[in-house]
This record gives sequence, C-alpha cells and structure tokens, in this order.
Amino acid sequence: MRILVVGGGGREHALVWKITQSPMVTEIYCAPGNAGIAGLACCVPIAADDITGLLDFARRAAIDLTVVGPEAPLVSGIVDAFQAAGLPIFGPSRGAARLEGSKIFAKELMQEAGIPTAAHATFTEPGPALAYLEEHPGPVVVKADGLAAGKGVVVAPDAATARAAVREMFGGKFGPAGRRVILEERLEGEEVSILALCDGKTAIPLLPSQDHKRVGEGDTGPNTGGMGACAPVPFYTPEIAAQVEERVLRPVIRTMAAAGHPYRGVLYAGLMLTREGPKVLEFNCRFGDPETQPLMLLLASDLVELMLAAVNGELAGTRIAWYPGAAAGVVLAAGGYPGPYAKGDLITGLEAVAPGVEVFHAGTAMVDDQVVTSGGRVMCVTARGEDLRAALDRVYNSIRAIHFQGMHYRRDIGRRALEATQII
Repeated sequence: MRILVVGGGGREHALVWKITQSPMVTEIYCAPGNAGIAGLACCVPIAADDITGLLDFARRAAIDLTVVGPEAPLVSGIVDAFQAAGLPIFGPSRGAARLEGSKIFAKELMQEAGIPTAAHATFTEPGPALAYLEEHPGPVVVKADGLAAGKGVVVAPDAATARAAVREMFGGKFGPAGRRVILEERLEGEEVSILALCDGKTAIPLLPSQDHKRVGEGDTGPNTGGMGACAPVPFYTPEIAAQVEERVLRPVIRTMAAAGHPYRGVLYAGLMLTREGPKVLEFNCRFGDPETQPLMLLLASDLVELMLAAVNGELAGTRIAWYPGAAAGVVLAAGGYPGPYAKGDLITGLEAVAPGVEVFHAGTAMVDDQVVTSGGRVMCVTARGEDLRAALDRVYNSIRAIHFQGMHYRRDIGRRALEATQII
C-alpha cells in the first residue's frame, strides 16, 4: 500500500513512525512533513490545508489510503473531496468534523443527545457576554467557537480575566473563530483524553491519556497546544470507561448518523472526571497532539489495519492490542511559546538520545543539513517503560542531551497520574 499522511507536526511524525511498522505498507508520503518525518517518509511540499494540491498528488502517486492529521483540512472538507474522487481517506467528513469546528454545534449536539457537559451560554456580541459575567460571578471558562490552534480557551481564575478574554475574542484575537463565544461553568476534577476509532456505527476507545495544556508547571500560565502527555492514567477506572462508552461515545455516533453525518475516523473526547461523573469538555475530530505520541508507542496492533477497518465500516468486534506498561511524552518548546517565538535556532544533541526513546519532531526544518526550529512546539521526547515512573525517567534523562536557544519544557508531566498511584 501507498500511504499519504497529511500534516507536519509531532502527531504526524508519530503516525508515520507507527505506519512504517505495518507489513502492508510499501511507500509513505507526508505533506508537508518536517525534518524528523523526512527520515521515515518522502516529504511532499504541499500545505496541509491545500486540499486541491493534496488531491492532485494522491491521484498522481496512486495513493491507497490518505490519513489526515490536523483539524483544519478536516473541517474544510478534505474527506468529502477525496471521497468524491473515489480515494480512500481516514477521517470524518466536513459535516462530522463540525464537532471540533464549532464548539457551539458540539454543545447543541450534546444537549440533543443527553451527553453530560458543563452548563453554558452562547453569545454573538460582547455586551451580553459581559453582562452575563456580572450576573454569574463564579469560576468560568471562555471559549472561542471556532478553530484557534488549541489556544481559544481561557480558564479564568477571576472575573477580570474572564472579561479580558471576552473582549479579546470579540476584538479579533482569534479572527473568525471568535465571532461567537461560549461562557461555561468551570468543572473540577481530573482531565482525561479519550480517543476512539470510529466507522460510523462503532466506536472503539484507545487507552486513556492525560494532556497537560498549561505552559507552566503546576498547571499555570496560558493554554498551549499541549506540553506533554502520559498514558494510561490510573483514575480512569473500568467503571468510568463503561459510563463514557454508554453516555458519551455511543450517543455521539448514534446522533451523528441520524443527522446524516456518520462519524468515521478518530473521535477525541476531552473529559473532566467530576464528582457527578464524567463530563465532556470538548470534542476534537482527529488524533490528539501530544496524546498520539505516547499512544503510538503503546499500540501493539497494526495501525493501518485499524484505519482501514474504520474506513470500510468493519470495526465491530475488533480488539486492539497494547504493550504492557506506560508511556509519556514531554514537549520541548521554543522560547516565548505560546506567545511570539524565534525560528531557525540550531538543535543539537539529537544523536545522543538513548535507544528506544523516540523524538517526534513538530516545529523543525532542515537548513544546510542541520536541524533547526521552525515552530512553537519543537519536538516531543517520548518513551515507554514498565510503569509511568520508568517512562518519565527515560524521557527526562534524554532531554538533558538536547539543546536549542530558549528551549523550555515542563518538568512535572505525569505528576498527577503518579500521585494517583501513590508512586511519589
């Protein structure tokens, strides 16, 4: 098989890495790819949101399966375009991808399907939103309706922060994504990411993972695209898993199918495990980043077989095999991220990383045969171990060898999971 992976981040590097292990695959292309992916696949200089260019390439290269990493092309309808051309592609249609493309659409669907989520209100102008905040002085989360690269959510610790976030969003900070804003109650509990493979009728969850969104240790500072992740997590018990399948995953699949948009691909449910039970924070329409990196190290099944089963509507009865132990990934970010950051800084020490530790590139490029930074989240150092402590030790020991100007990372990835197992 000839596979095309769309995207150029750490998630796509991890997917390419796993796809190379399938005996079904003969050639792998990635558009646009990055410096790390170039060592595993043929990188094609086509932007991930250039649907016409990607479709033309897939036809010329006789691609057997296209795998879409980022959300933007999914929300823009890449799956619809490929399917209309008769080309197999893994991912949800434009109609199904609205679950991520519009937080308001997702909230309305959850209300229709009876899926537990936070109490919320929707606004199209700043005045009523600010008035709502005056009437509801409790902790609040401010969300831009549309896609904002993982940064359109402000968990406001006080009313002043919430008001500032409302003004910024309606003021154009996130462009069209902020034309509508959601204000919702701030839920308390452990946050867990559940990714499920879906074929329009069946949803099979992967191992539970935990992302670390805030830039600072102790979950402080602004939200980012994710500073690290670990899997599995001990507080996601079999009882909670059963509740999520019954109250979240199955209702989504059922409701989307009834609406004429059967959900195929990966459904990402961001959950808060509250005292009242699991509640949905958000839905995403693709593999999470950085959750995908540790999940791919733990996945023992053939990823290509699983994706083909999803595309062909044949997931029912499928069992996914996992390696024992745990895995973790820590993101190395450029100085200034998630704000403005420099590009073109030399990255050294990659050759000194211990065997078995995978460095999944995200914001990297090759310049004069040297690897340099080209994005905010530069790479994700990822490892598997007999338990989470062992995996994290391998990751942090390897990070010591890597350097680039302004490099920063969180030193407490996985701490909450470790505390839950009383390891520390």
